[in-house]
Parts: sequence; C-alpha cells; structure tokens
Amino acid sequence: MIPVCRLEDLPEGGSVRIDTAPPIAVFHADGELYAIDDTCTHQDASLSEGWVEGCLVECPLDEASFDLRTGRPTCLPARRPVRTHRVTVDDGVVHVHPAAEEGTAA
Repeated sequence: MIPVCRLEDLPEGGSVRIDTAPPIAVFHADGELYAIDDTCTHQDASLSEGWVEGCLVECPLDEASFDLRTGRPTCLPARRPVRTHRVTVDDGVVHVHPAAEEGTAA
C-alpha cells in the first residue's frame, strides 16, 4: 500500500504521478479515484499529463485514450491496456495498492 496524498489535495479532474517502477498515475475523475500505470502503451508518455474527460484519459502525445476503470484503450493508436490498481482512502489519505501481476487488478 502506497500513500499518495490527502484526498483534499487531489481535486476533481486532477491527477498525480507516483514514482514507482513502473510509475503509477492516480486520477480523481467522475467522482471516483482511479489508478493506472502512468505510461501510454503506444508512446512513452505520462498519462498523468493527459486530458481527463469523464472516466477517460487521453495520452498527451498520440491521442490514444484509456478507460480509467478498466485500463483498456478506447481508440487507436493504442492497442494494449494499461494495468489498473486498487485505490482506497483511509483517514483522508489516498492509498494505491499496486497490482502484482500484469493485467487488470481485481
């Protein structure tokens, strides 16, 4: 479990990058918290620097879009999903629980 930030410090539509290996991006979107691997599967770009609309994030380099709920790409040029991670809030602090395997966290 990785502490990220206080919930109040992550506004709706905001994101934060965690420098893990691989990096993880945490998003506050559509009233929920989501965490995905931060690197686009098509280009070496940080998704935390992308544009968020609803539950989607668009890569700032190639316009590939990923569903924050599933990690799946929603359009080309990305074809492979990004890994998702479980997010919890405990005493107002956002925590990420990194997925141990490739693919989507349960």
